[in-house]
Amino acid sequence: MALKIGDNLPKFSLYNQSNELILSTSFKKKFLIIFFYPKDNTPGCTKEVCGFRDSYYELKNIDTEIIGISSDSITNHQKFSKNFYINYNLLSDYKKKVRKLFEVPKSFFGLLPGRVTYIFDQNRKLLKIINSQFDINRHISISKKIIKEHKNNE
Repeated sequence: MALKIGDNLPKFSLYNQSNELILSTSFKKKFLIIFFYPKDNTPGCTKEVCGFRDSYYELKNIDTEIIGISSDSITNHQKFSKNFYINYNLLSDYKKKVRKLFEVPKSFFGLLPGRVTYIFDQNRKLLKIINSQFDINRHISISKKIIKEHKNNE
């Protein structure tokens, strides 16, 4: 069953670009943006990953962590993050277990892995799902807007 607004953050663990095990349960008392993207080093994905990179410090200042997930290998993530100075965790879901756990839908007639962003509050409750394959800037702008609104209502 696909995630719905108000659902808890699923428990998972994956390795990041530094070959460190990252647990979903380790992000307590912080907002969390988890975005699934199709592939490193493609034009749209690079734009999205770099867009979140450019917003990293702004989001960090409002208690937000960012996690990018694709099925690329740890080695690919290492090269990609080094080339583009990525300052947050890129997780390798090469077996697509977490993608299946979140039930991220495929796009483009089922041919491409979907591009979906999930925003969780400090209590790990799902606030928003952004599912847009081609409007990449929307993922970043809506993420910032949702988190700032919730932060202001604290």
